[in-house]
Amino acid sequence: MPQRPEDTKVHKENFLPLTKEEEEIGKAVVNAAYIVHKELGPGLLEKVYEVCFCHVLTKEGFSVKRQLDIPIVFDNIKFPEGLRLDVMINDKVICELKALETVNPVWEAQLLSHMKLTGKRLGYLINFDVALIKHGIKRMIL
Repeated sequence: MPQRPEDTKVHKENFLPLTKEEEEIGKAVVNAAYIVHKELGPGLLEKVYEVCFCHVLTKEGFSVKRQLDIPIVFDNIKFPEGLRLDVMINDKVICELKALETVNPVWEAQLLSHMKLTGKRLGYLINFDVALIKHGIKRMIL
């Protein structure tokens, strides 16, 4: 089984550890994904999963924002027509949600871009269109 980046020596030397709050949010994100997937299963629209996922997190006491615009800064000009991220929890953790059978490698690049542009260190890519949700969750740290 390959090591996760957060378990490797290189990772520990080059990156600051996540905060306790970021780790707690991360656990809640994974738990919410499991709850939603267990109840709904695969095969629905992304928006359905997003609404239910956010509901679970809100019920747990987290501040959840959906469909946030991320402006692009170029040549010292801020362009509001930037990107849009799916979910932000407690202004600390980003989640990109998918509900597609075929995994697209560009999704990881999309999440990393959102993390870099917002300055967030922890992000999750969650694809609900899988038989077992553990195969649809990818954790990324900057």
